[in-house]
Amino acid sequence: MMPMRGKDATTTTCLCAYGFRITVLAACLLLVSTTARSRQRNDDSTRPFTFVELNCENLFDNSHDTLKQDTEWMSESPRHWTYKRYRQKLNNIGKEIIACGENDGNWRLPDIVALCEVENDSVLRDLTRRSLLRTSRYEYIVTESPDLRGIDVALLFSPSSFRLISHRSIRVKPLKNMRPTRDILYANGLIISGDTLHIFVVHAPSRYGGEHSTRPYRLQVAKTLASAIDSIYSISPDAAILVAGDFNDYHDDPAPHLLYRHGLQNITADAKGSNGALGTYKYKGEWRSIDHIMASPKMSRRVTRSYISDPMFLLEDDEKYGGKTPLRTYNGFKYKGGYSDHLPLVARFGLEVAE
Repeated sequence: MMPMRGKDATTTTCLCAYGFRITVLAACLLLVSTTARSRQRNDDSTRPFTFVELNCENLFDNSHDTLKQDTEWMSESPRHWTYKRYRQKLNNIGKEIIACGENDGNWRLPDIVALCEVENDSVLRDLTRRSLLRTSRYEYIVTESPDLRGIDVALLFSPSSFRLISHRSIRVKPLKNMRPTRDILYANGLIISGDTLHIFVVHAPSRYGGEHSTRPYRLQVAKTLASAIDSIYSISPDAAILVAGDFNDYHDDPAPHLLYRHGLQNITADAKGSNGALGTYKYKGEWRSIDHIMASPKMSRRVTRSYISDPMFLLEDDEKYGGKTPLRTYNGFKYKGGYSDHLPLVARFGLEVAE
């Protein structure tokens, strides 16, 4: 397993020496001890908790990584991906995340954000320290996957509402003829209810080459994820689990269905936007969702709302098919200065506050 980059390298190195089940066991033991000391104030004492999933669409810096195929994201490339455009992209993603917050008297940023299509640790550092999010106090963890282009997944979190216990990368073993794909990011931490929340961030292989021929690759990711989820349930049958990411599959496709058989519910299967978005992604004029947030029964019971964030600044006129479509950074090689070809998914929960 490759070591992860981020702020918790010491913790990660220690985790690499142990198995996934040991990591889960440690988290669950901490949950037991914390819960034993906790007392619920009353049934009405709840706090909103916001979880966001977003595919950033090629959030690359403009420096070449000699080990990756990222030369199209450099100043001298046909895209002319300059430092100025990179900084604009960072601010756009920051604005997009801020818009997913909640106004409960005071504007509250999302507690946790699962990100797909981010290049590396440097990009996450710039996003959290040098963009519109620089005062958010978000911390982050990110994988270092074998993906040929250098695409990774990451997690932003507010340490005041998610106290990180541990995290690790889960490598997906490639099938025959399958290109190396993104690692699954696993993290667990304490939330305000006193529970240990287990989080998985996924970016499954694309459908490039045909849905049917690439389906086994996405199933391989789902099987790897299901095995990790089963390990958690074997220790804590009523565990709090969230799985989020770009699955490159619709909610009723085989890979998501496999996960449903392992104790997950798709809490965003029917999510819609308030400005006409009927999915997180628009392909040939049709809105569909290939991004999903799934939850264990314990977290599903706490959902208060799930929706697609589609404020007007994230949309533009769809000149070919009509209606609106996500405002992207590029249309082909034409720079548009937009956000992403995916819209954010938002899930809100009501958590009982533990003393």
